[in-house]
Amino acid sequence: MTSAKSPRSRPPAAAEKPAASTTDNRKQSLYFPEDMLDEISREASRQDRSMSWIVQQAWRVARSEIRRLPSVNDVFEGAREPQRRE
Repeated sequence: MTSAKSPRSRPPAAAEKPAASTTDNRKQSLYFPEDMLDEISREASRQDRSMSWIVQQAWRVARSEIRRLPSVNDVFEGAREPQRRE
């Protein structure tokens, strides 16, 4: 007797992506100093929110200010320029 797969056999539906998904829920590890984590945790408890929600809101509030900070390349470009000898 040979085993034949049923013509209905196919990968599980979990392999298919839902069409209605609108959020990207990727997991990422972030490392914070212990005192900052404690402060975020206290604020999350105070607002009855998750720590993730607090950090996301903080990013939204601070984003434009952070974008004004110079990048590492901006800081070191001046150091790489050759000095003129007279």
